[in-house]
Amino acid sequence: MSNALEQFSMNFFSLKGRVAIVTGGSTGLGQAYAVALAKAGADLVISAYSSSWDETKELIEREGRKVVFVQGNLTNEADRKKLVETAMKEFGRIDILVNNAGTIRRAPLLEYKEEDWTSVMDINLNSVYFLSQDVARIMVKQKSGKIVNVASMLAFQGGKFVPPYTASKHGVAGITKAFANELACHNIQVNAIAPGYIKTANTEAIRADEARNKEIQDRIPADRWAEPFDLMGAMVFLCSRASDYVNGHILAVDGGWLVR
Repeated sequence: MSNALEQFSMNFFSLKGRVAIVTGGSTGLGQAYAVALAKAGADLVISAYSSSWDETKELIEREGRKVVFVQGNLTNEADRKKLVETAMKEFGRIDILVNNAGTIRRAPLLEYKEEDWTSVMDINLNSVYFLSQDVARIMVKQKSGKIVNVASMLAFQGGKFVPPYTASKHGVAGITKAFANELACHNIQVNAIAPGYIKTANTEAIRADEARNKEIQDRIPADRWAEPFDLMGAMVFLCSRASDYVNGHILAVDGGWLVR
């Protein structure tokens, strides 16, 4: 037993030599995930809907890591394949896939339009499934890999005014577990992070609403909203050798929101 324990080191958290794809990695939480992986040693391929990635590029290259950006729409099969093909052409392997890209549209469920439902489900769930499937085929050949999906508090709860977002994030949790079951025998771990309430541009309006902001913060045992910084360590862990026996898990990073 002592010899086995001695094998463990902080190098288990290193991503040196690894190649990661991060979807929606040029802004917000996706940017934080991408920079975290770069700081841990990974080179990156980042998909982005727009070409506003100068800041992210600078942050990653400052760590001495390589980064390639691929602009496209992940609901489009050709754009998904372009992303995977770019990673293989530039680096020859894919060790990590972070499915972060997503969207949200708010309306009461009795007024929700079919086109809005379809739009949310296409990016939040369908693209996650099909991109993961494409990357998993490569990881199976490599006999290793890490897939980390981004879930939500609404993977556990119902929410209001966001029925397709809630359905999609429940679906992300289900996909995570289903992929973990089938890919574990290939030394591939599939997990998800479920962020709590985070200070990003997407939550600015909620935080500006004094009553709603107080309602949320009063329920968080940590008594504060998270910064994107608070999720970076969890992402590195789930992408590293240190989490090799963690599989099919939905890791809530929420300051205790779910246990209140």
